Amino acid sequence: MQEYQLALKDKRIAWGMAIAIEPLIGKYSGDSIRPGENAALDWNLPAGVYRAKEVVMELDKLLEAMLVQLGEPVNGDPAVLLDSLQANLAISGQHASLPLGPLALKDKAGAELTSQAVRIGEQLVIWAREINAEKRALTTYGAETLGALEFRSHCYGHPLIPEATRLVWGPLGGPRIMQLYNEYLHQFVLLRDALLPFANWEEVPFEIKEHTEFKGLRFLEPAREIFLTQLLGKKLTHKAIVQYAQSVVNSGLTKTGYGFQYRLGTVLPAGLGESAGTAARYLLKWHPVQTVQTEETRDLAAISFDYEYDDYYAAPRNEAGKGTTVNEDTLPVSREHYDGPSIARLLPNADSDRTTLRFSLEMEGREFTVDLGQLFRGHRFLYRPHGNDNAGDALTKRTSISSHRAIDILSHAGLVTNPDEIHFIPTNGNELVQWALLGKLYPENVVLLDKGDKEELEAAYVSGKGFGTQFLVL
Repeated sequence: MQEYQLALKDKRIAWGMAIAIEPLIGKYSGDSIRPGENAALDWNLPAGVYRAKEVVMELDKLLEAMLVQLGEPVNGDPAVLLDSLQANLAISGQHASLPLGPLALKDKAGAELTSQAVRIGEQLVIWAREINAEKRALTTYGAETLGALEFRSHCYGHPLIPEATRLVWGPLGGPRIMQLYNEYLHQFVLLRDALLPFANWEEVPFEIKEHTEFKGLRFLEPAREIFLTQLLGKKLTHKAIVQYAQSVVNSGLTKTGYGFQYRLGTVLPAGLGESAGTAARYLLKWHPVQTVQTEETRDLAAISFDYEYDDYYAAPRNEAGKGTTVNEDTLPVSREHYDGPSIARLLPNADSDRTTLRFSLEMEGREFTVDLGQLFRGHRFLYRPHGNDNAGDALTKRTSISSHRAIDILSHAGLVTNPDEIHFIPTNGNELVQWALLGKLYPENVVLLDKGDKEELEAAYVSGKGFGTQFLVL
């Protein structure tokens, strides 16, 4: 096995050992179409490792069975049924199963998940149309077998577009068709919602264990209900997103941190490997890597990653010091050309009851590390130089602006703060150093700059809380 490496433009983040997932995908314990009751055939997802597209392939068998049972002239023309699926997976309209559009969520977590719902829903429908056009199930099973598929679908509340209602309940349809279609829609809704936490949702492998009492993805319904209640109630936290993600991938974990390792890889906040200024703050990302290897086995143990400081407010703090006083007219401060580190490493630290990860990089011959959890926490609390609604009331005084070397900030123990004034930290655009600083600075009034020109600086001065000490990172 090779070390796993994540690219960040011209920089790298390396850790653990890369794992091969492809050989595990699509290896199922049985067939999704199997004997049911009263000589009918039933459908369920067999145990195995899936990604989103593999689930869509299995769900297409339900749609093809409906088309066969509807008969001519519908057979071969699934447009109406797929259009109704599209309406269900939309985030607005009277048929939307998750009406995030009308809520217009403004909180960062809600906004990110709303965008996710749109992206995932649209792609699932594209796949559903493409896969159905291939008629794989009809070729594999034949019309007689698909015609015998029948079961009870325990779910209500997925409204159909009028054309689908007329088709399903018309002379060619009836309760049997409705049961199949209801399950088809519900499984797609469950799939879309299960993938909401993951920025790279198409790649995420998850294990399905076949349940006699649950059909397909229905085992996720309890966790989904809790998650959506928090999302729609605008009380969604990062911890709640991680907790839901752990249920989706069947990690077996009950403890929740900021990320986790499970049998099929590692899940961390999506910002890792992205530019801090534009990266998602609440979404997660799956990585094909074994981050922590236990001594007893080479298998991937399920491990929750803990913050070094559970409560950052109570974490030890050290003052950055005065730095070098500069005139705001001379900003941004330019230093001698120095590219800084080109690689950072994640170092696990596991003891008897908790596991933490350190973000480590080397500068000027010295190694500096920050807690990875605090790094992500700092990113979630980060401000950007876009001003704020209370800019006219901002109390930040620009009587003194100090410049600090990044290496001096990273040299301190604990979290770094200062009692007042504005503190400028140039990084020469090195994004690894910027991320490290987010894990070192007390996450209260930190503003990340893009260019540091006069216009951006003016916006930065009134960003954040508008008072107290302020750190500007460029």
